[in-house]
Amino acid sequence: MFYYYDPTMILLIPAIILAVYAQWKVQSTYSQMSQERSSKGLTGESAGRKLLDSAGLSKIGIERMPGNLTDNYDPRDKVLRLSEGVFSSDSIAAIGIVAHEVGHAVQDKNAYAPLKIRAGLVPAANIGSNLAIPLFFLGLLMGYPKLMDLGIIAFSIAVAFTLITLPVEFNASKRAIAMLSGSGYLTKDELPMAKKVLDAAALTYVAATAMAVLNLIRLLALRGSREE
Repeated sequence: MFYYYDPTMILLIPAIILAVYAQWKVQSTYSQMSQERSSKGLTGESAGRKLLDSAGLSKIGIERMPGNLTDNYDPRDKVLRLSEGVFSSDSIAAIGIVAHEVGHAVQDKNAYAPLKIRAGLVPAANIGSNLAIPLFFLGLLMGYPKLMDLGIIAFSIAVAFTLITLPVEFNASKRAIAMLSGSGYLTKDELPMAKKVLDAAALTYVAATAMAVLNLIRLLALRGSREE
């Protein structure tokens, strides 16, 4: 059997630790804030409907979808999809998550530049994330530098996607807190709790970006070692 020792794997340790912590943080924060009922008694679905209507987005539908923390806004179908734990829940966590997704809908309405750039990168990023590593290591093992370079280029597109995702997510959370503060759907005491949920979720994107960037550095280091 062929074994290949890759010392550059040590570069990923900080990102792995951050990813594990981020996953624990979002799960524990969501679990805690899911137990906190909002004083207004709005469910995720009803809060989403009110926020969308207030933003002039009454044509955007809201659908229930299976899973946990699978909530998303689909700019192609113009629909807000809420997970089962958020759709009918009146928790502070649910309201915060819904407002975040409405924030993405508002970004779409306003043609928010980072969102448009990210949408444009999706096809290439999907291909890059699936093929980059196999291409690179095939080139590495077979001694084909150009194949390694192709893998690096493909992976760089995936890294660009994770980088542009950060301002998109941070901005959506900022919009969410502003909308909730202005609407009164959460009280002043409840807003910081909703922000905790959104901050924890944002940490997962930071971890994903760190992993992508360090992986790219790792590939570049391996590529450089082949020129020695």
